[in-house]
Amino acid sequence: MDLTVTEQAAQWYEEELEINKETHLRFYVRYGGVGGLQPGFSLAIKLEEPAEPVAQTTVGKITFFVEEDDEWYFDNHSLKVEFDEKWKEPAFNYNE
Repeated sequence: MDLTVTEQAAQWYEEELEINKETHLRFYVRYGGVGGLQPGFSLAIKLEEPAEPVAQTTVGKITFFVEEDDEWYFDNHSLKVEFDEKWKEPAFNYNE
Protein backbone atom coordinates (compact mmCIF):
# COMPACT_ATOMS: atom_id res chain seq x y z
CA MET A 1 0.00 0.00 0.00
CA ASP A 2 1.23 3.47 -0.92
CA LEU A 3 0.13 6.73 0.67
CA THR A 4 0.47 10.02 -1.20
CA VAL A 5 -0.65 13.46 -0.03
CA THR A 6 -0.35 16.47 -2.32
CA GLU A 7 1.20 19.72 -1.09
CA GLN A 8 -2.13 21.53 -1.45
CA ALA A 9 -4.01 18.89 0.58
CA ALA A 10 -1.32 18.95 3.29
CA GLN A 11 -1.54 22.74 3.46
CA TRP A 12 -5.32 22.47 3.93
CA TYR A 13 -4.83 20.14 6.93
CA GLU A 14 -2.20 22.45 8.42
CA GLU A 15 -4.52 25.45 8.18
CA GLU A 16 -7.76 23.71 9.13
CA LEU A 17 -6.24 21.95 12.16
CA GLU A 18 -4.08 24.98 13.06
CA ILE A 19 -0.88 22.95 12.96
CA ASN A 20 2.20 25.04 13.63
CA LYS A 21 4.74 22.34 14.54
CA GLU A 22 5.66 18.92 13.21
CA THR A 23 3.01 16.36 14.01
CA HIS A 24 1.43 13.06 12.90
CA LEU A 25 -1.98 12.62 11.31
CA ARG A 26 -3.60 9.20 11.12
CA PHE A 27 -6.12 8.12 8.49
CA TYR A 28 -8.29 5.49 10.17
CA VAL A 29 -11.43 3.54 9.32
CA ARG A 30 -14.75 4.44 10.89
CA TYR A 31 -18.19 2.94 10.57
CA GLY A 32 -20.55 5.08 8.47
CA GLY A 33 -19.89 8.08 6.31
CA VAL A 34 -20.08 8.61 2.57
CA GLY A 35 -17.85 7.76 -0.35
CA GLY A 36 -15.74 5.08 1.23
CA LEU A 37 -13.89 2.27 -0.48
CA GLN A 38 -15.73 -0.38 1.56
CA PRO A 39 -19.54 -0.16 1.86
CA GLY A 40 -20.64 1.17 5.24
CA PHE A 41 -17.20 2.56 6.17
CA SER A 42 -15.21 5.72 5.49
CA LEU A 43 -11.92 7.34 6.45
CA ALA A 44 -11.52 9.70 9.35
CA ILE A 45 -8.50 11.52 10.77
CA LYS A 46 -6.93 12.11 14.15
CA LEU A 47 -3.68 13.51 15.44
CA GLU A 48 -1.68 10.80 17.19
CA GLU A 49 1.70 9.09 17.17
CA PRO A 50 2.07 6.04 14.92
CA ALA A 51 2.38 2.58 16.47
CA GLU A 52 2.52 0.11 13.55
CA PRO A 53 2.18 2.11 10.32
CA VAL A 54 1.86 0.23 7.02
CA ALA A 55 2.16 3.42 4.99
CA GLN A 56 3.34 6.93 5.74
CA THR A 57 4.56 10.07 4.06
CA THR A 58 5.69 13.47 5.29
CA VAL A 59 4.51 16.62 3.57
CA GLY A 60 5.18 19.98 5.17
CA LYS A 61 4.80 19.76 8.95
CA ILE A 62 2.69 16.59 8.91
CA THR A 63 3.59 12.92 8.75
CA PHE A 64 0.46 11.22 7.42
CA PHE A 65 0.05 7.50 8.12
CA VAL A 66 -2.21 4.44 8.08
CA GLU A 67 -1.93 1.83 10.83
CA GLU A 68 -1.67 -1.89 10.21
CA ASP A 69 -5.08 -2.61 11.78
CA ASP A 70 -6.77 -0.41 9.13
CA GLU A 71 -5.00 -1.98 6.14
CA TRP A 72 -7.97 -4.31 5.42
CA TYR A 73 -10.05 -1.32 4.36
CA PHE A 74 -7.79 -0.51 1.41
CA ASP A 75 -8.04 -4.03 -0.10
CA ASN A 76 -4.71 -3.76 -1.97
CA HIS A 77 -5.41 -0.16 -3.07
CA SER A 78 -3.18 2.84 -2.51
CA LEU A 79 -4.48 6.12 -1.12
CA LYS A 80 -3.85 9.47 -2.78
CA VAL A 81 -5.11 12.53 -0.92
CA GLU A 82 -5.60 15.49 -3.25
CA PHE A 83 -7.20 18.90 -2.89
CA ASP A 84 -10.63 19.21 -4.51
CA GLU A 85 -10.86 22.71 -6.00
CA LYS A 86 -14.65 22.56 -6.31
CA TRP A 87 -15.31 21.66 -2.66
CA LYS A 88 -12.19 23.36 -1.26
CA GLU A 89 -11.24 20.32 0.82
CA PRO A 90 -9.19 17.11 0.56
CA ALA A 91 -10.47 14.25 -1.56
CA PHE A 92 -9.54 10.58 -1.14
CA ASN A 93 -8.67 8.65 -4.29
CA TYR A 94 -8.02 4.91 -4.26
CA ASN A 95 -5.78 3.31 -6.91
CA GLU A 96 -4.87 -0.32 -7.50
